[in-house]
Amino acid sequence: MTNRCGGCRAIALGFLLAFLFAARPAAATINYKVSLAHPEKHRFDVEMQVATQPPQQNLIVALPAWNALYQVRDFAYRVRDVRAILPGSDGSFFPARKIDKQTWLFPLSNTPGNVKIEYSIEWDEAGPFNSQLNLHHAFLNFAETLMYVPDRRSEAVEVAFTDVPASWRSIAELPPGATPNSFIAESYDKLVDAPVEIGKVEEFAFDNSGAHFRVVVDSKEWNRGALEDSLKRITAYDLKLMDGPPFKEYTFFFHIGPYPEVGGGGMEHSNCTAIGAGSVEMAVAIAAHEFFHAWNVKRIRPKSLDPVDYTKEQYSRALWFAEGVTSTYGSFALERSGIMSKEKWYEDLAQQICELQSRPARKWQSVEESSLDTWFDKYDAYNLPDRSISYYNKGQILGDLLDFAIRDATDNHKSLDDVLRSLNESAKQGNFYDESAGIGSVVQAISGKDFGDFFRRYVSGTDEFPYDEMLAPAGLALRTEVKRTADPGFYARRAASGITVFEVTPGGPAQQAGLRIDDVLLEANGSPVPARLSAWMRERSPGETLTLKIRRDGQEKEVSLTLASREETHCTVAEVAHPTEKQLRIRTGMLRGTTE
Repeated sequence: MTNRCGGCRAIALGFLLAFLFAARPAAATINYKVSLAHPEKHRFDVEMQVATQPPQQNLIVALPAWNALYQVRDFAYRVRDVRAILPGSDGSFFPARKIDKQTWLFPLSNTPGNVKIEYSIEWDEAGPFNSQLNLHHAFLNFAETLMYVPDRRSEAVEVAFTDVPASWRSIAELPPGATPNSFIAESYDKLVDAPVEIGKVEEFAFDNSGAHFRVVVDSKEWNRGALEDSLKRITAYDLKLMDGPPFKEYTFFFHIGPYPEVGGGGMEHSNCTAIGAGSVEMAVAIAAHEFFHAWNVKRIRPKSLDPVDYTKEQYSRALWFAEGVTSTYGSFALERSGIMSKEKWYEDLAQQICELQSRPARKWQSVEESSLDTWFDKYDAYNLPDRSISYYNKGQILGDLLDFAIRDATDNHKSLDDVLRSLNESAKQGNFYDESAGIGSVVQAISGKDFGDFFRRYVSGTDEFPYDEMLAPAGLALRTEVKRTADPGFYARRAASGITVFEVTPGGPAQQAGLRIDDVLLEANGSPVPARLSAWMRERSPGETLTLKIRRDGQEKEVSLTLASREETHCTVAEVAHPTEKQLRIRTGMLRGTTE
């Protein structure tokens, strides 16, 4: 919750006090103060107070090695000057003894009292997966900034922000603390599952199906009407689909603006999501995915991801379902709520198919292996088409094909929706699924059909999808056309410094022109580099001259190259001309999200 009551709904004072009293965690035994005094240095100064529990010889604290992304990012490399005032001392600071890259030890010698730990940590990376402090705002993912006591993660905590500019507000989906700009949580895990935005933002709220929604927007230009209408549609659809919310209140945090300033993508949390997007349209598309995570991932979880291990990689073979099938439902929510036309839905499915078919790695890397290997995503070379596939991409396709197959097996009486609802009911009881096998068993129970061969071939295995056969139950068909397109001979991605070259094809036109890895692209043919560079490149022709302005080692220069050619497959998913009565029922049911 925001700790200021701007726009609060009228509630009887007695009821409000009773609610806050009931919802408030036990008194915190671990307290944090985070100073925002140095935004120009992007430095958070942290004070952590821990009540010791005699007999206790040592106090050990640590900072997570990963959070948000499935990547070990070693946040501790940002930390400096870790020290403490120990119980029974003369008030002097004691330097920490470091145990490993992310863990510190303080000797207590069985002396009761509080330990006050201080350290600084620097963050200036935009986006929902990071933390940032600058003159514009502060955004924190707490697991990236606040240390914890490994054997006391379940204890109540409180965090208070100091040196907050008078015009800034602090907002988090957490109960407010005792002082302004403070929040409490019943555990460290609950705390780090709720990011905080501190700055000048706009906010509106709405209610839907028994839940309260807040929308927090940091943007120079945005259309409230379009955003609000779309969010109401998405939330209404998902709440009806999943038989109600797993929360009382939910907050959408949006940073909307040009890349790379806002950082792109979305990060799910139990009762909120943080989203960075270049436009309201993009923000809505990301929100459709992230909001469904309130069920799939945050409640419906593979056993392998519970509880969270902050110290090292945590492997799962089922991210294709946790993330990929969430993308399936992101697209379902957009189409079934009327935000996306069915033609656009077909186009999206066709693009997903073409993306998978364009990656040679599909022939040897299964979607389960892609799930396991997600910890390699931080390496640019791993993401090249001949090295890996995406479990988001193939998982979304699997979700659609499973829906068609379940509807076909049950004469449209059951669907993938029933699988998600069944998993949700089990998760309410604390029963999480056992990787892909657990998903397969629920699919079989819902459909009454053995899907073992399907999972062996397409989930655990690398068999090619027989698209004509798998799309047929819904009266759909895949059409492909091979075209020759322009090949610049390099790959680029967005980074903190801008659009940056991360791969140059040996012997290709870019290498021959002198383009290098880590060159930052500033202009293309005299104009700013397009936000969607790959789409812009598809509009170019082989043999065309491409002039790039780049920055290398602080110097700007121009590079000209002649585009080569390569074959590219264009995919289309279309309705068959004369569907059978069953095909028409299944297609209609899929598009409307209904069964018979």
